[in-house]
Order: sequence, then C-alpha cells, then structure tokens
Amino acid sequence: MASCSSLNFTAISSNPQKLPSSSISSPIVQRPVTSHLSFSKSSSLHSDQIPIRTHCGKVPQPNGAGFVVLGCARKKEPLRIMISGAPASGKGTQCELITQKYGLVHIAAGDLLRAEIAAGSENGKQAKEYMDKGKLVPNEIVVTMVKERLNGPDSREKGWLLDGYPRSSSQAIALKEFGFQPDLFILLEVPEEILVERVVGRRLDPITGKIYHLKYSPPETEEIASRVTQRFDDTEEKVKLRLQTHHQNVEAVLSMYEDITVKVNGSGSKQEVFAQINGALTQLLEQKQEKLGTVAA
Repeated sequence: MASCSSLNFTAISSNPQKLPSSSISSPIVQRPVTSHLSFSKSSSLHSDQIPIRTHCGKVPQPNGAGFVVLGCARKKEPLRIMISGAPASGKGTQCELITQKYGLVHIAAGDLLRAEIAAGSENGKQAKEYMDKGKLVPNEIVVTMVKERLNGPDSREKGWLLDGYPRSSSQAIALKEFGFQPDLFILLEVPEEILVERVVGRRLDPITGKIYHLKYSPPETEEIASRVTQRFDDTEEKVKLRLQTHHQNVEAVLSMYEDITVKVNGSGSKQEVFAQINGALTQLLEQKQEKLGTVAA
C-alpha cells in the first residue's frame, strides 16, 4: 500500500472534480469537508492499482481543514490457467472461448516453437537443428520458450492460458522452479470411442485451412467436399497410439496439480462444455476477490 506521506494535496472547491477515470477503476465517495487529492509524479497511480481509504484518519492543514488520505491497493491478480485435452477433445475451441471472455493470453508450446523458428531466434535455431534430424526438441529449449512467454508484460498483466503444456512431470517441475504455478488445471475428458470418431471423420480444406467433419460439420458445398483431405495420422490405428501417449503424459502431470484440477465432461456441445469451464473460472474469480477484500480490510 502506498505511504500516506507520498501524496500531495491542494485545496478543494465547493464542487470537487472526480479523479481521472483512467487512474481509478471505481468512483470515490467524498466526505463533506475534504480536500481534493493532487498526485505528484512520485505518487501517481499505476494501472494495477486502485485508490482506497486508509486508516490514517484526518490530517490537519494549516488553515484547519481536515481531509481523508487515500492509499493504493493492488487490483485482483490475473488468472493463470492450464488446460489439457486429448486430440479432438475440443481443446482448441474451448481455448478460443476462454480467451474471448476472460482476455487471457493464449500460449501453446507448438505455436511458440514455430514462431521462434520463423523468427530465427537462438532458441528457434537450436530447435530447428533437432527437428531437421528428426529428433524431439529437448525439454530445456521448449521450457525456456514457455518461460519467456509467460514472463511477457501482456501475460503478467492480463493473465495466461497455457494450452497443452506441461506434458510431463519434468516440464511441470521446471515451470514450478521458475515460479509459475497455475490457479486452475482444466482437464477435458471425452470417451475414447468419441475421440476416435471425431478424429477419423476430420477433413481439411487445403485452400482455406478450415477443418470439417464428415458427420458433425460437413463441407458447405460439393466443390469443397471434393477437395478436402485427411491428415495422414487421422486414422483409427494412429489416433489410438496418440491417445495412449496423451493419457500417459496427463497422468504424470496431474500428480503435480491434483489439488487444483477441474475435470470437465467434453463430450457435449461446445456451449455445454464452456458452461462447465465458465462456472469454474467464475468461482475462482470470486474466491480471488474475497481474498483480496480480506487483505484490504
């Protein structure tokens, strides 16, 4: 909380002006005989602070007028969320809905990897060397990329949604050692037979990049239907192997986040699934707000 002595004060007129709306998140109720606050550069409110009353009481002015001193308290902390789901669990759709509503920074390790390679960064060059040899990119390279993105100013300000990462206990341990602990770990659960059906029926439009499903979301026209293609690994045999790997990875990671894991039934419509996630996030925000109020009091 800001020190009372760091504030400068000027006299107030009989019809005081409100503080600039850009500096506060809610209106301040003024007492009848008070003085308007004029903040110096050293005491200006930051974007992550809101004015609140302190217990400093009334401080006498030379002319005998009294006023209430205002201090500063931090806004509620942004959300830090991890989400995991098997191939075709609808994780991508839910990530989009979550970021739209809550304004979180969406972070996916695969996207970071491709972006670093495209940018020609040092991490990207190292990763590309392994990929060109057909090898897996070492954990330490990927973890470094994720750490740097989580430390970005937008991630720290808005909060983050870490998509499909960590995938192993060693990755989870590394993130914890770097100081990154989620508020919630969301696990989308879908029966394997539904996942297989979703994957095998998927088709890609090579021109637009849009994903279709022969049963649930077929192409709009015959022209599009004639050109859609199936990914080479979207076969029943290969998807079952991918699911097996996914389940092994999730079991290893869940032990790290068991106390904050929320399991969501992902077999319904996207709206039904999001309703479950939204309920959990709403409850989390309420708990954070209650905690903030307790600290402020």
